[in-house]
Amino acid sequence: MLTVEGLFSAYGRIEVLHDVSLEVAAGEIVALVGSNGAGKTTLMRTLSGVQPIRGGRITFEGATINAVPAHLRVSLGISQSPEGRQVFGPLSVEDNLRLGAYRRRDGGAQASLARIYDLFPVLREKRHLAAMGLSGGQQQMLAIGRALMAAPKLLLLDEPSLGLAPVLIDQIIDAIVTLKGEGMTILLVEQNASTALAIADRGYVLETGRIAFQGTGAFLLGHPKVREAYLGA
Repeated sequence: MLTVEGLFSAYGRIEVLHDVSLEVAAGEIVALVGSNGAGKTTLMRTLSGVQPIRGGRITFEGATINAVPAHLRVSLGISQSPEGRQVFGPLSVEDNLRLGAYRRRDGGAQASLARIYDLFPVLREKRHLAAMGLSGGQQQMLAIGRALMAAPKLLLLDEPSLGLAPVLIDQIIDAIVTLKGEGMTILLVEQNASTALAIADRGYVLETGRIAFQGTGAFLLGHPKVREAYLGA
């Protein structure tokens, strides 16, 4: 579904991604792990179209999308739940969700809304409340739900467990596994490498803007250098 070939990206003169290549097949969870500053969020931003690339190619369902602006990538089927949630605090939970469907023309937004409320029942309970009143975990559920409202083919999840209590992390991970079971294709950026690789079909380890290791989730979990650097073993 997604192919990234020789990708370079920079902030001004500071190059952050160096010749990054990866693939995501339909129906997979692919984990992208690495330390802070490795370039994980920058890579996600290049895929969603909000960060320009300096070189290389991004192909989605066989078409090169390098020059496609972010809002049209949403229409193509790429939707991102960003790092830090970035919900619209003064707006209600339901208005936040409905904003996720602003590019849709298929009339399916109401069905998607019902599905998200089934996936995250607390959002149904709080649908009329301002998003700023939600807990961190609830805001993360809202950010994922908002991304799902676009009916994506590829869901980009950037640090969904960041700053959450363990019980809430479990709920988020369970939701990701449920989505995968329904056929969703997911690229998951996660600093908690053991959690991400445990549910991933495949994974990539990003170090200082370069792919250092790749393989199945199980392979990377057992790789001695990956374990030493990212799993505390």
